[in-house]
Amino acid sequence: MPFRSHFCGTLSQADEGAKVCLAGWVDVRRDLGGLIFIELRDHTGRVQLVSDPKVNGEIHEVFETLKPEFVIKIKGKIKARPDGTQNPELRSGAVEISPSEVMILNKCKTLPLPLENFDEADESFRLKYRILDLRTEKMQKNLRARHKITQSIRDYLNKSSFLEIETPILTRSTPEGARDYLVPSRTQAGKFFALPQSPQLFKQLLMISGFEKYYQVARCFRDEDLRADRQPEFTQVDIEMSFVEVDDIIRMTEGLLQKAFASAGKEIELPINRMSYKDAISKYGSDKPDLRFGLELIDFSAIMSGSGFESFAAIAQSKGLVKGICVPNTQDWSRKEFDELRNTCINDYGAKGLAWISYKADDDLGNSPIAKFFKPEELTQIKELAGAKTGDSIFFIADKSHQMVNEVLGKLRLYLGHKLKLIDENLDKLVWIIDWPLLEKDPETGSFAFMNHPFTAVNPQDSHLLALEPESARALAYDIVYNGVELGGGSIRNHQEEAQKRALGFLGMNDEEAQERFGFLLQGLAFGAPPHGGIALGLDRLVMMLTDSESLRQVIAFPKVQSAGCLLTGAPSEVDAEQLRELSIKSIKASKEKN
Repeated sequence: MPFRSHFCGTLSQADEGAKVCLAGWVDVRRDLGGLIFIELRDHTGRVQLVSDPKVNGEIHEVFETLKPEFVIKIKGKIKARPDGTQNPELRSGAVEISPSEVMILNKCKTLPLPLENFDEADESFRLKYRILDLRTEKMQKNLRARHKITQSIRDYLNKSSFLEIETPILTRSTPEGARDYLVPSRTQAGKFFALPQSPQLFKQLLMISGFEKYYQVARCFRDEDLRADRQPEFTQVDIEMSFVEVDDIIRMTEGLLQKAFASAGKEIELPINRMSYKDAISKYGSDKPDLRFGLELIDFSAIMSGSGFESFAAIAQSKGLVKGICVPNTQDWSRKEFDELRNTCINDYGAKGLAWISYKADDDLGNSPIAKFFKPEELTQIKELAGAKTGDSIFFIADKSHQMVNEVLGKLRLYLGHKLKLIDENLDKLVWIIDWPLLEKDPETGSFAFMNHPFTAVNPQDSHLLALEPESARALAYDIVYNGVELGGGSIRNHQEEAQKRALGFLGMNDEEAQERFGFLLQGLAFGAPPHGGIALGLDRLVMMLTDSESLRQVIAFPKVQSAGCLLTGAPSEVDAEQLRELSIKSIKASKEKN
């Protein structure tokens, strides 16, 4: 005989008269001085229980002892609630149960905070008592949405003939951009495994092995500083395909995203627009632009190069950059607000300054501390180029570093989009960022780093640039961005041994070093590797966005905090000396404490 016959949240008026056996938590207890009402909760929802001392005194005595979060089991008959007492917000709101049997399965000591108040509690408190936080309606809803989204992705890939294949968690350390988590080997003293930052190399090896369509809901690990959208351990939907080009992967991913969004009640139109990396930086100052509002960046360099404002003219003439944004609804701003925005750009965004021109009237050519340095015709040109109207202001950033100008304006654009409520929160804006640079050059050292990773193939149209100006060569890489957040990215890979060796050479590796670090991959490429490519989508981040959550911690069952620790379990923790000895490890901290 089953432990229970029905679930609380599934009962309705259609079940009236049925005998049921239910189990769950006491969600709410109301004593009306005679009748006692209990809302019994399980994973499907709630149903009302009622006890009348005149009907069943023994049951009523048990009800008097019940407290929130007691775990109970009941048997009884479903009946309709009296007229006027129904709860239309619940599926079970038209019925109630007067139990004939009640069993207390477990008691609950006094909670540190009532569950209904957990949403308002400090996050560190919620994470310390995560098992209780997970009982709240919000967290239950988030994790159920995560399951539903994940299952929709698996269903799409399974129906598209992909194979789900697991790859190792204990692997070797390879340079992939972030710091590795290391695991000491007990059986090979002095050697270490690394937890995978991604299954990148293994999924390429699977392509070489002839598995043409692979996916994995993969656990990944990166020892890096945390923020709202990062965790030291995270989950990604990892995908790789053979005999494909960029369009094939983008088309497959769009279908996957359409199904994932639909599982969360959102519709997206296909195909998704594409934007070059160059245009994204030029227009929005970001490689993950939020397209739910305007405020595109405007290049004023040509006007400024011959203007009477000498500081801007000098920067423009030396091939620097003078750019700005035209911002509406600033007519009521005080001078203090303009100054505060300048301080934000300097102190928080790294700018050397911020200049502005504001327009208070239709015939106004601009009022600001810098307006006096321009001729009337120059002010007219500036206003016309920006398309400025009454009530608008233009904010300028100028510097020899193009990167700095675009980055500062990109951050300023987002800040003002939120401050002035220009962002349409009801929009879902997806965009592919394509034509990424293959490499970026450190201006101080002159060394190269890969914008994606060293296994990314160069665009064949730019392969000749690798010997002339490598930083100008484009990669066959692509990122998918949703409302200003990167959901994932990928690339076509180097599938020939020589191409991969050349790529590693940009990291300063000679043939011997390349063989030492990546010999297994190079050997595989030499054994007849097919053209292949793939993408990795951040599952945590996707769920965060689709559930309108503020951080990844709201969609991960047991997340870490900014210090990469777990407030619930106390991890990481110290281990005893014997464990360290078996691993041939000595703790520097322990040695210092002894001395």
